[in-house]
Amino acid sequence: MTADPAAELLARLRAEATASGYSINPDGEFALALAEGLETNRARYGYAACPCRLASGDRSADLDIVCPCDYRDADIEEYGACFCALYVNRDIAEGRSQARSVPERRPPGGPKRSDAQLQEAAAPAPTLAFPVWRCKVCGYLCARPEPPGTCPICKVTKDRFERFM
Repeated sequence: MTADPAAELLARLRAEATASGYSINPDGEFALALAEGLETNRARYGYAACPCRLASGDRSADLDIVCPCDYRDADIEEYGACFCALYVNRDIAEGRSQARSVPERRPPGGPKRSDAQLQEAAAPAPTLAFPVWRCKVCGYLCARPEPPGTCPICKVTKDRFERFM
């Protein structure tokens, strides 16, 4: 019998969320449907884009919406749940409140870099023995020649890191 990839993904997400201080939506059927959407997007695009957003099919353009998305923490802090409600705060996870509608934080067409950000990226970096890399999902910082293959905190892939310094 073949295992259900969505159920396996959901189990892994629950374990990783718990280990990192996050909670997954307690509505098992709803959470499984979201995991199925993540698996569908992984099969379609090669990456697990948020199932509640329209992905472009270009991973570099969609990095901000690869689960867990860049907007998760701000959404949980302000609304109690992320945009798709896969990740929720403790009150929702423990049944003391319910998830509510979360407005879209992602700018239309995806994030754009300002002229100042583009100039900063082109400016010479300060002299350090190694560049400093920041995980755009959880903020983890590390100084090394390349970002880690997987963030040790939130488990996202190498391409979710940005050069910080």
